[in-house]
Amino acid sequence: MQDERAAWLAHHRLAVAGRAAAQEAGRDAEARQAVTLLEDFVRRAGEQGLPPHPLRARSYDGRRSYRTRARGWYLKSNKSVAAGEGGEYYVLTVPASLRARFTGAELSPSTPRLIVGAGGGDGEPVPLEQLLERRLKAGVRWP
Repeated sequence: MQDERAAWLAHHRLAVAGRAAAQEAGRDAEARQAVTLLEDFVRRAGEQGLPPHPLRARSYDGRRSYRTRARGWYLKSNKSVAAGEGGEYYVLTVPASLRARFTGAELSPSTPRLIVGAGGGDGEPVPLEQLLERRLKAGVRWP
């Protein structure tokens, strides 16, 4: 009985590890596709003469807005996500900080996904490619 249980546990652990590895590989492949879309967007924005702008980040509660060192293009009209001038993907929310009010907020690029907002609770999920095309079509006139 103990041997059967140990064998079942070992099999179960292997199955869980296999599913986790497959899920990780899927996320990596998705991120590579999204990076390709972002790099293409940056190239096309340059060709169209769309200059990158300084990006601002909002506090999680939405009450504060902070300068950042990043430059790029907002992809949503609420300015919650952006493409950086080097092809980075930014989610523009940061913790509230007194220091950031004076020195600016530190932004780190996020791993891009093909569907922006997937699994989130705020707003509709939108394909990244659609956001990038919409931004290019808007030209310099962007909300």
